[in-house]
Amino acid sequence: MCKFVKGRELCRGFFNDVVRPILERYFPDLEYTAGLLGYGSDVLGYDDEVSTDHMWGPRFYLFLRDEECNIKERLLDVFSSEFPYSYRGYSVNFSSLDPNDNGIRHAEQIDSGRVNPLIFIYTPDEYFDNYIGAHDFTKLDEIDWLTFSEHKLLTLKKAEFYVDRLGVGERLRLLSYYPDAVWLYLLASNWALAAEEQAFVRRCHDVGDELGSRLACARIAERLMRLGFLYCREYAPYSKWFGTAFTQLSLDNDIKTAISRAVGAVDITEREDNLVAAQQLLARLHNSLCKQNEFQSSELTEPVSDEIVSYFGRKIKVIFADRIANSIKPLLAQTKLADLPPIGTLSEVADFTCLYDNPKYRERLRSLYTEV
Repeated sequence: MCKFVKGRELCRGFFNDVVRPILERYFPDLEYTAGLLGYGSDVLGYDDEVSTDHMWGPRFYLFLRDEECNIKERLLDVFSSEFPYSYRGYSVNFSSLDPNDNGIRHAEQIDSGRVNPLIFIYTPDEYFDNYIGAHDFTKLDEIDWLTFSEHKLLTLKKAEFYVDRLGVGERLRLLSYYPDAVWLYLLASNWALAAEEQAFVRRCHDVGDELGSRLACARIAERLMRLGFLYCREYAPYSKWFGTAFTQLSLDNDIKTAISRAVGAVDITEREDNLVAAQQLLARLHNSLCKQNEFQSSELTEPVSDEIVSYFGRKIKVIFADRIANSIKPLLAQTKLADLPPIGTLSEVADFTCLYDNPKYRERLRSLYTEV
């Protein structure tokens, strides 16, 4: 078995060593963009040996101008006849689409015949429409941003281009992060959603519902983690890589530690103390950004109290997270987001992947925000 190579390195080497010379020989005048982007843990750099079992290996995307789409079949024919059977120990040949497994393809080692490579050829507009449901990123409004899969925005931000004569990378810079108004709305939403259950961690425990207490803690913890991504202005990946990416954020380790301890706590006091401590630390981060004018608004939020207090005199510790949400809302006054309920996006709900990852539902997702 060959030594594992990270997919980004493998694909970069495959293109430069194998594909580029073939294109220069057979299509010397072709104006194209080629790179690695979109689906796959390799795009994000999280791939390991387990990742190699499907849709992983020497691969790339090739983008053509509209007027040159008629050479797709010729390109595929040349690649099939000229590609080697393996590269750095990994098969360049792949199976046909598996109809019983969502069209997945698997590496299949061969030693004769034509290669069936794992490559994708599109025009840029065609690819973006298929992948996220839009291609003119200069015309996006605030609601449009709420209908995109955050994970897919991340995979586009992490794109690596080997050749970019069509300027695809420049187009993608418009998607590098949420516009300020959307960012503020998502901040307010996640604080508000955390506040919805802020009293339930202790309350559930006190009535004998330990399982309910742990679940409430976990839901709040996820909201706090999402706030961590937002304050770092980084897109969050979907649930498989969510925790991994969170640990890599440029965020105070005390925040990460408090969240981890809260979720793992068996004792209710340890659970509650760490969860509220994480909220307090994030509130302090929020207040520090207010002082640094990070909100880029002439009407900054005033620093909000981060004091840990009892919940209306009860034996429950809170910082009243909703106060932070309420402090942000005035900054949205002149935007399309001003009167929206603070629900964030559906891509912040871990198991809604089949809904927010499918571009055909984008218009229906818009109705969540336009018909309220």
